[in-house]
Amino acid sequence: MDRTIKTMLGDRENVRNDLERNTRLAKNTVSALVFQIVTVICGFVLPKAILSYYGSEVNGLVNSIAQFLQVIAFLELGVGAVVQSALYKPLAVRNEEQISKIMVSGNSFFKKIAYALTVYVILLVIIYPRLVDNKFGYVYDITLIISMSISYFAQYYFGLIDSLLISADQREYIKNIIYTVTLVINTVVCYILIICGFSIQMVKLTTSVIFLIRPVIIRGYINKNYTINRKITYKKDPIEQKWNGIAQHIAAIVLDSTDTIVLSLLSTLENVSVYSVYNIVVSGIKQLFSVAFGGVRALLGELWAKNEIEELNRYFHKTEWVVHLSVVVLWCCTYKLIVPFVLVYTRNVQDANYNVPIFALLLCIAYAIYCLRLTYNVLILAVGHYKQTQNIFIIAACINLISSIILVKKWGLIGVAVGTMAGMLYQTFHMQYYCIKKLNIYSYKDFAKQLFVDLISIIMICLVSKKIYISSVTWFSWLILAIEITIVIIIIVGVVNRIFYKQYFKDIVVELQKKIMK
Repeated sequence: MDRTIKTMLGDRENVRNDLERNTRLAKNTVSALVFQIVTVICGFVLPKAILSYYGSEVNGLVNSIAQFLQVIAFLELGVGAVVQSALYKPLAVRNEEQISKIMVSGNSFFKKIAYALTVYVILLVIIYPRLVDNKFGYVYDITLIISMSISYFAQYYFGLIDSLLISADQREYIKNIIYTVTLVINTVVCYILIICGFSIQMVKLTTSVIFLIRPVIIRGYINKNYTINRKITYKKDPIEQKWNGIAQHIAAIVLDSTDTIVLSLLSTLENVSVYSVYNIVVSGIKQLFSVAFGGVRALLGELWAKNEIEELNRYFHKTEWVVHLSVVVLWCCTYKLIVPFVLVYTRNVQDANYNVPIFALLLCIAYAIYCLRLTYNVLILAVGHYKQTQNIFIIAACINLISSIILVKKWGLIGVAVGTMAGMLYQTFHMQYYCIKKLNIYSYKDFAKQLFVDLISIIMICLVSKKIYISSVTWFSWLILAIEITIVIIIIVGVVNRIFYKQYFKDIVVELQKKIMK
């Protein structure tokens, strides 16, 4: 009798835990998608205004400086990811003392990054104007660099550690809401400044000031909802793998920054501008995937910490299928629509050639591969296997960097796209191999079936959609094209996956019915 009661109570507790996990995952996913959609929209508005009012060279200069500033994240050395992984277990058992120790240790490290950023900006002010050939002059470059660097300092000085705590506790929707609101405010204010004739330096300084609001609000939320002793001391560093996330972090920085930096140093600012316009689209889709599935990492980390391996397998396999399905739909749509979009987007810009279809194809393939690796990367980060997988990331970064440097002189934009694709291809397949061999949460049979389904979908999309094209270079024609292409691709991918993954489709129908009944 007692055993039966305990079993019933245990079942109820499991149901309650599953409901809470699914609710938090849904909130994180929806808010992340909203934030990313707003990011993509805002990401089109301001660069378009900069291109129209300041020209391609200024747009290239802004993107070049942004990437050079982004390199400071190199000094983070992947500690952010390790801190988040370290927080999973104490958050799961609500060990406030251990949480405080991790927060204090991580914050101490990020403050050092903020100081390093100050030194780096000073060096950049001295060196950058001599590295990049442009017509604007020394003072113009210096003031732009300083204007853009302020928000970076605030992020590392006291903002990043609080964001990591929220993400690790599966409450990323809080951060997403704050980021979405401030992003919209920034876009509106900066657009007004641009059309009113203010300098690009004033526009970027305004962005920095508005983004300073983010860490202030997040700190207020942390202080209200968590008991963090920020003066706690410790003898042993609570972040055991602090230095084992280095390789993963270097790879991320190289993949994000190599193309623009290589083009800045070995090509022209016009090419940087062309790359940046295409990158608005592909990086938007990439970020869409990253934020949409970011909440899964915290969930998998909790399941791993609690040793709920069967539940971990279930979530992982379903996530992997959703990622593949989404990659085929979104990246096929992107490939079909990106060149027409860029032509419409830059139709009044005559100082550079933005019609580069081969480059667009290679870039889409490269980032589609990047998104496919997301499932395996999320799992590796969730279980904390940083040291074990560091060679994967180091080799991928080297492939990307070396290939881009070698190929950019002969092939320009296409060269850097090939380099990016090569690095991502190696990384994706090696990470998938690690998940099969070392974590035992996947199989070659599952992977082969998924790739086979993807390939069938892509072939059918190419055959059916090849006769669909844009009728004229206008927003209306592009919108009609986008609707036609999207409908065709969704139908094809839906039919193919319905044939090969019937159970997953049944699960989706059941979930939808539950939502409707509620």
